[in-house]
Amino acid sequence: MFLTVTPDFSLPLADPVLKFLIILVIILASPLLLNKLKIPHLLGLIIAGAVIGPYGFNLITRDSSIILSGTAGLLYIMFLAGLEIDMGDFRRNSTKSLVFGLYTFLVPMLLGTALCLWVFRFSLLSSVLLASMFASHTLIAYPIVSRLGIVRDKAVSIAVGGTMITDTLALLVLTIIVGMATGQTDQAFWIRLGTSVVLFAAIVLFLFPLITRWFFKRVNDSISQYVFVLMMVFLGAFLAQLAGMEAIIGAFLAGLALNRFIPHSSPLMNRIEFVGNALFIPFFLLSVGMLVDYRAFTSWETIKVGSCMIVVATAAKYIAAWMTQKTFRLSVDQRRIIFGLSNAQAAATLAAVIVGYNVILGTDADGEPIRLLNESVLNGTILMILVTCVTASFAVQRGAHNIAVREEFDRSEEPQTEHILLSVSNEETADELVNLSLALKSPQHKGGLYALKVIENHSTNDQEWKRSQRILQTVVRTAAAADNAVEDILRYDLNISNAIVSVAKERNITDMVVGINRAKDIQPDSLGRILENLLVESSVGTFIYNSVQPLATVKRHVVVVPESAEREAGFVQMVSRLWNVVQNTGTRIVFNGSMETLGVLKKLLAGKKGEIAYVHFSDWSDFRPLLRHVRSGDMVWVVLSRRGGFSYNPIMARVPRYFSRQRPFNNLVLVFPVQVGINEGTRYLT
Repeated sequence: MFLTVTPDFSLPLADPVLKFLIILVIILASPLLLNKLKIPHLLGLIIAGAVIGPYGFNLITRDSSIILSGTAGLLYIMFLAGLEIDMGDFRRNSTKSLVFGLYTFLVPMLLGTALCLWVFRFSLLSSVLLASMFASHTLIAYPIVSRLGIVRDKAVSIAVGGTMITDTLALLVLTIIVGMATGQTDQAFWIRLGTSVVLFAAIVLFLFPLITRWFFKRVNDSISQYVFVLMMVFLGAFLAQLAGMEAIIGAFLAGLALNRFIPHSSPLMNRIEFVGNALFIPFFLLSVGMLVDYRAFTSWETIKVGSCMIVVATAAKYIAAWMTQKTFRLSVDQRRIIFGLSNAQAAATLAAVIVGYNVILGTDADGEPIRLLNESVLNGTILMILVTCVTASFAVQRGAHNIAVREEFDRSEEPQTEHILLSVSNEETADELVNLSLALKSPQHKGGLYALKVIENHSTNDQEWKRSQRILQTVVRTAAAADNAVEDILRYDLNISNAIVSVAKERNITDMVVGINRAKDIQPDSLGRILENLLVESSVGTFIYNSVQPLATVKRHVVVVPESAEREAGFVQMVSRLWNVVQNTGTRIVFNGSMETLGVLKKLLAGKKGEIAYVHFSDWSDFRPLLRHVRSGDMVWVVLSRRGGFSYNPIMARVPRYFSRQRPFNNLVLVFPVQVGINEGTRYLT
């Protein structure tokens, strides 16, 4: 006998399966329908939320599950803003972000206070509180710049940094005004507020990185890593609330703290962006739309108050963006992005108006409560949220699209070919070889990855074939998690190095990544028979990699370059690959070499956005001064040469063994740039 379940279609819907189905249909259909109308899909989600919400067709109520999902989505947006930002660019633009943050805080505060005092006839406390709402904003339109791939543009860095500043100041004003309105601003209040804010920032910015590095070094499971990241986001948000601040500040600072541990091209970053864009962020946008109550707009007082708020908020944010553009000589499209990202009023604004509405100062003659912010302001805020989100979406869409098209055109003018071959031999090191290969690639180029496993002809048993297939599947799966395709190749050959060279020629390979075991492969005067033969038979750029810690936990890259390396044919290509690593991992790099070589490096990297240091080092007979500056967490890159190259030095025969012994707990990469004119059959070490 089967149990019959009768679906309940009464409104609002109570069936969780049907509710979730409707939300998924909206998330799927919004971009498909609105792209044809040139309307940003996030705006479609807000409108859809208004339609299905309690003030529309009342299909779905804004219950605790929607509020929970929406809150998670808002925190996710702020976390992604901190996570995706280029930290080097962020530090260089910190002054610009500070200036913009002050512009976009002070201009709305002045205009808003004037509006409330002289037009609305509010009290001073109510006027300052309402003005702080104009000063704060939410990065509603951030998914647009993320989807178009311009999160590293200067304008985005300035806007995101300014958001943290103005939201922090606005929320501090909220805390202080409420304290003054309720008579709690004694000396203990100021001490408690200052101490809690400083303690919160110290925990997130200094303790979070230590915990993350410890966890990532010990846990390689992808699911556990993602859950850990989510935990840190909500922990940062909770700590912000304990400090008397809004949770979005904690989520943003958590993103900054974890930024260096999650490379932009890594599988973990791809998972974070995928889940956020597919679920969390759409839920937040729908929850914002559900707040829209069209019935409130039938009141003339609400329309008047809301219209004034919209005009002042939009004008103030535009003036701040215009002042920033003129101050730092930005383009019109960059101004549009700054204005659009800073114009949307949502989470912080809503939090401020609800707090102000709930603060009761007393009662009037009729016994009605006198609130810090009245009902007209509450309803006008909903109208302002809707209009500013629309304006922000269109402004960012236009500016970001123009910048993305221009960058794509510039890239198309630069003919770049990157075909990277991974030679894999065991499953344990496959993931890190993939991570290094992805880091070596330019962030703008997808594909061009090949994974090769060679089976020697005398190893023809089924176990070896199954093991090789498993290794290649691991490589393909890891790369796919980072949204990169890998062509897997399985070869039988009597000679492994011959098979690698043959594949390199067939696939027009530009770079090879080969794993190495220090204890097994590096002998006193040898890199091992296979590697020696490979270096002799192939002249492409080769990276011989030994990993002892995940690439994501590396703090700094220390590169040792021999004298005259700049004369090698592959020097520029090698520097380009190293720079890709810096860009993809958000780390620092230190070049050690002769004055002439460092001079060429400075010219090649002039204008590059990143933390670069140059240290004079030329005595390859004594590496002790250099090793004294190699710290835990550094990754050592030693640039070597095949025998007969311009930069070849007989001492190089002892270098691999020396570094493997002296720095056994640092990642080590032996780099052999492209070299031409090397005699065939000439050994590297002998």
